[in-house]
Amino acid sequence: MNICIIGGGAAGMICAITAARLGGDVTVIEKNEKLGKKIYITGKGRCNLTNSTDFDGYMNNIVTNKKFLYSSLKEFDSKKCMDFFENIGLKLKIERGNRVFPESDKSSDVIKVLEREMKRLGVKVRLNEKVIKLSSENEKISEVITDKNTYRPDKTVICTGGISYPLTGSTGDGFRFASSLGHTIIPPVPALCGLTVNSVLSGKGQKIPINALPYPKGLSLKNVSAGVVEIASGKRLFFEFGEMLFTENGISGPIILTLSSKINRIPVQSVLLEIDLKPALNETKLDERILRDFDNAKNKQLKNALYELLPSSMVPFIVAISGIDAEKTVNSISREERRTLVRLLKRLTFVLSGSEKIETAVVTSGGVSVKEIDPKTMRSKLIENLYFAGETIDVDALTGGFNLQIAFATGYAAGKHMCENNSEKEKNL
Repeated sequence: MNICIIGGGAAGMICAITAARLGGDVTVIEKNEKLGKKIYITGKGRCNLTNSTDFDGYMNNIVTNKKFLYSSLKEFDSKKCMDFFENIGLKLKIERGNRVFPESDKSSDVIKVLEREMKRLGVKVRLNEKVIKLSSENEKISEVITDKNTYRPDKTVICTGGISYPLTGSTGDGFRFASSLGHTIIPPVPALCGLTVNSVLSGKGQKIPINALPYPKGLSLKNVSAGVVEIASGKRLFFEFGEMLFTENGISGPIILTLSSKINRIPVQSVLLEIDLKPALNETKLDERILRDFDNAKNKQLKNALYELLPSSMVPFIVAISGIDAEKTVNSISREERRTLVRLLKRLTFVLSGSEKIETAVVTSGGVSVKEIDPKTMRSKLIENLYFAGETIDVDALTGGFNLQIAFATGYAAGKHMCENNSEKEKNL
């Protein structure tokens, strides 16, 4: 079985190893100068390669097309993924949130063991070689044409990634190849990214542009909650608790990344982002807390009286949008003005302008429609000898190792089922 794998990332390398173990004659074509370029930067260079949670927990962290992924993740779950890596010489460790990392904390070690296993199995790797087009005849791939060679494989796998982090080689090549062969491409949008902010609602409900305010960019907050609210109904659509960060032109951090993946198909003008800066206190308790702080600072001006309650860079921002005179002494602040402060701290409301650019997103949401791919084998339903794996497919998940696990599982499924007639060798997988 002559197999051509386009893309030497996470999905491509697992696919190559799996197919080669089953006797496939495998060639990996990679346009970069090295394999696994995106893996090098994952997990801040440490490579969070999977998550050791149970299967239900795994499915709960998939955002797009979880039903499609059921079979592949069952066949190659996180335990099998961990066993796979340990069996080829990578020592692993499990950290907070069931995140699995190489014991060395080096993503390069993940690449090394995959490369070593590919070499052992005789996988041919063609670096610095770019695929130009795929030719088809009678609903089968007939040629893979690169800038250096022409290949005539029995089976072909497209696993070129999405379009996030284009410097790693993810420039949408797979989308173009698939589209040229008749596949539907779900328009790609950024997932796991920061959100950009247009304005913030003042204490009186007026929109104030953030560039007209002492916006606390660079400030990181822990133990806050964020919710996305539908403007028309007032219904809270999504909610997260944890850490967030004020950026140059918006908001980011773990809980915002999660929310960004959940709202990236919703018109941004139809929702608002609400931040609860004090989720441990209800409005009554928070009002009591503010009263105590004011009682201890009776003669202080408002602009100097909130530093026990808020981080220093947050104080001028909150005071500015409260509509209360910053020079006013706290002993003269009215009950209604105090309630305004409480509302702002419990429901700090931002008008969103969109997401950060897809080039900076952790993953791409969108890609080849799952309706045109067999979920068990990853084979195209349109082209008999074509398979897909990884981020090229319209699937994505939350942070924590889930997206790399999807790449590994779909790559494994494609590699195995391309060579599924080799039943004797399959026992050794």
